[in-house]
Amino acid sequence: MIRVANLNAYKLHPRDVATQGWEARVTAIREVGPDVLCLQEVLVDEDAPEDASEDGIVDEAKRLRRWDAQAAAVIARLAKDCGLTATTIRPGGSAGPVAMARNAHRPWYTAVLWNPTTVTPVPGGFRPYGSPDYWHGCTTIQLDIGAQSPLLVVSYHGDPFRPDFRANEARRLKGAFRRTGGAKPGIVLGDFNSISAATVTVDGVERLYDEEPYRDQDHDDLEYQCVPETIGDTNLADRRATAMLLRRGFMVDAAAHVGAPWQPTVGHWADGQGDPDPWGRRRIDLALATRPVAPALVGYRTHRSPAAEAASDHLLVVVDIDPSRIRYEAKGA
Repeated sequence: MIRVANLNAYKLHPRDVATQGWEARVTAIREVGPDVLCLQEVLVDEDAPEDASEDGIVDEAKRLRRWDAQAAAVIARLAKDCGLTATTIRPGGSAGPVAMARNAHRPWYTAVLWNPTTVTPVPGGFRPYGSPDYWHGCTTIQLDIGAQSPLLVVSYHGDPFRPDFRANEARRLKGAFRRTGGAKPGIVLGDFNSISAATVTVDGVERLYDEEPYRDQDHDDLEYQCVPETIGDTNLADRRATAMLLRRGFMVDAAAHVGAPWQPTVGHWADGQGDPDPWGRRRIDLALATRPVAPALVGYRTHRSPAAEAASDHLLVVVDIDPSRIRYEAKGA
């Protein structure tokens, strides 16, 4: 059994290392004991004195190197404290960079970490994406989980402000998982910043797994989450991003697929504990598996504990996968 988890770590910064908040994150991750962990929202300071020359001109290449070095150090330290690693392997077999990706113009990172005793990175299987493909960096890596072929794991963080861009990002994500005539064995976990379009059938009636969360809300930020024509009326969630990925069974939403009881992943932090939250309880941290992996999904839950609730404004999402149940599609089928 392989356990895959996701955590938006809430603005995890180098200055957070070894603090009470850091220990809460480490404790929550260790409570879950993931074989693979997808991580979002690692960030560093955008500007620093060392980025500029004596005459004050910023050296952009130098600044990007500083961003990457600082973020890599935080991710590597978190991995070590959690009994994980994030060191990739180059095509020739030597140690590669940390499995992370950033936005090209903001130092916000996603990453993938794993347990080196149960999971092995495929040499040359790491690929980071930045803009214009994604607003936040998107980390992709092929991991050997003991199945017939590698599992493509993606750590994704959706555009927070533009539903149209989230729909385009979903199309790009789908391209990463597709192959001629089918889908690669893979799973994407992350903060999608939107509500899932997954459905379930209850008493013979098909309905949305996530009910409409915004119906009774009245605030300006509905612009970023709702279908424009419904704002001020029914306030329907814009679900285009996940609808794109779930169409024709290309992917499944793990929670809905295994019939897990609905649980929110955000909304447990009161205003003032972090950023103001007008949204309330929602499920925006998702795990979507491709068609070959769907039969291998054997468990799903949201991890709630004192440490998890203190660690971030997002709770950990946990998915259990049985590698022996992955079903492979013939190319061209």
